[in-house]
This record gives sequence, C-alpha cells and structure tokens, in this order.
Amino acid sequence: MTTTELTAVPAGPAPAGPASAPARVRRAVVKHKRAILFFLLPFGVLFALFYLLPIGYAIYQSLLVVERDGTFGPPVEVFGGLTQYVQVFQNETFWASVGRVLLFGVVQVPVMLGVALVLALLLDSPLVKGKKFFRLAFFVPYAVPGVIAAIMWGYLYSPNLSPFTALTSNVDFLSPQFVLWSIANVVTWVYVGYNMLIIYSSLLSIPAEIYEAAKLDGASQLQIALRIKIPLVVPAIVLTAIFSIIGTLQLIAEPQVFRSFTASVSSSFTPNMAVYATSAVPNVNLAAAMSVVLALATFVMSFAFLKFTQRKANA
Repeated sequence: MTTTELTAVPAGPAPAGPASAPARVRRAVVKHKRAILFFLLPFGVLFALFYLLPIGYAIYQSLLVVERDGTFGPPVEVFGGLTQYVQVFQNETFWASVGRVLLFGVVQVPVMLGVALVLALLLDSPLVKGKKFFRLAFFVPYAVPGVIAAIMWGYLYSPNLSPFTALTSNVDFLSPQFVLWSIANVVTWVYVGYNMLIIYSSLLSIPAEIYEAAKLDGASQLQIALRIKIPLVVPAIVLTAIFSIIGTLQLIAEPQVFRSFTASVSSSFTPNMAVYATSAVPNVNLAAAMSVVLALATFVMSFAFLKFTQRKANA
C-alpha cells in the first residue's frame, strides 16, 4: 500500500490584472438589534405623540371649514381644501406681523451674534483674567426665564416705575416707535450668553499648535482673532444664526408680556400672537393654516440661509 504525502504550498498574492475578481467589502453585522429598538422606542413614541401627531393634526384642521345650516344652525366642520390658506394669504394683519418680526430679525440677530462673538473672543484671549467669573456672568441672563426678563425690563422701561426716571421721562421706550427695539434689547440680553457659550466651546476645540505657529510668525492677538479664530468658528456662528432665525419667527413671550405695560403692542404684534388671537375668536381652522404657513416659512428661511452659507464656504 503506497501512501502519498501532500505538501501544502502557501498561496501567494493573486496576480493583478483584468481577470482578477474585485474584492468584496463585507458589511459589519449589527448585533443586538432588538436592544437598539428597545432603547429607541421611548424617544420614538414621545416624538410621534408630541411632534408628528400635532403637526399632522394641525394640517388636518387647516383643511377644514365651518359651515352652518341657516343663520343659527349648529356649526359643522367640512373639508374645504385650501380655503383657509387663501384667507391666510389675504390676511394683511398676519403678514404685517411677519414683516415686523423680519425687520426685528434683520437688526437684532446680527447685533446679538456680534456681541456673542466678541464676548467669546474675550473669554478665549490669554490677556483676560477671571474667565470663570465672566463666563458665568455672561451666561446668567439665559437662566432667567423669558417672561421674568420681560417683566423686569418692562418695569425698567415704564416712566412711572423705572428707577431711571431721568432717562425714561425723556425717551418713551414703550412708544410705537421704540417698543420693537425695546423687545429686541430684552431678547438680546437673554440669549447673548447662550450663543456666546456655543461659540466659545468652538474656540476651545481649536488646537493650540495653530496659535503657537501664528505667534512664531509674529502675529498679534488681534490678528490671531481675525485671521484664525473667527474663520474657524464660522460653523458655530451659522448654527447660532439658524437657531436665532427660528426663534425670531416664534417670538411671543416678550411681546405678550409687554402688552400689560403698553398699548403699542397689539394682539397680532407677532405671527405667533396673531395665531393665538385667531384661535381665541375662535377660528381654529384659520389659526392652524397660519401655523402651517409660519412653519413652512421658518423652514424655508433656515434652509436657504444654511445653503447660502455653505455655498459661500465652498466658493
């Protein structure tokens, strides 16, 4: 009986050529899918109940109209298509409030972000002492609820209540000419620290080696801030700008409080106030259509601003 021994020959690398088969990339197998779904389930349920469902219900309500059988007949909601949206686009009061907050945002948002950027650069500067104290001092106004801040500033603006009577007796901050900018001052005071913290966090993520190289090249602190820090924190500034645009179109707390101090703020001073006043008539269907239009306008403006900044960055 003859036994043949087989010797294993190590296989070398496959010759490269057109005949060689392409290597297959294996996807990583996701383990514990059920555990992942279990932990995502609470968020998914809450997101659907308190976000998706209200949006869908608002869209549904905006497509209904109220009809009556006779003058004193019971109201019945029937499908009306885009009837409510036609009324929204014909509502001059609503669009006047939209124009008012757009003017508010064009002035207030750049001022607020500019102040936040300056404060963040000061906190990041090695020349400033007591950074922990100033960081807390700048952020403290954000801890004050917007309603409380509006009440506090309303008292400061009122000529009969303000401790600065020498100023408020000569300048009526609650007059129709100044009340919008008085509200802008309150919003800036509250949110400048929040935006400053976002920009400052972005500054802290910049590697120190970049600053050291700039110092070796003879750059001053001002040149480092203008040519290195600001360009590198542009994404954080864009993020805060998008948040500010959304917040501007949703403005309601501060002007609603100011209504108790002055008659210059009407019930439709901002779009959200107009929606609230319309729903209190009650005209829930028209208010729902206003809300949908306002949400779409907020999305379009935020998305357009984001695309504009990305195009500028890539140019």
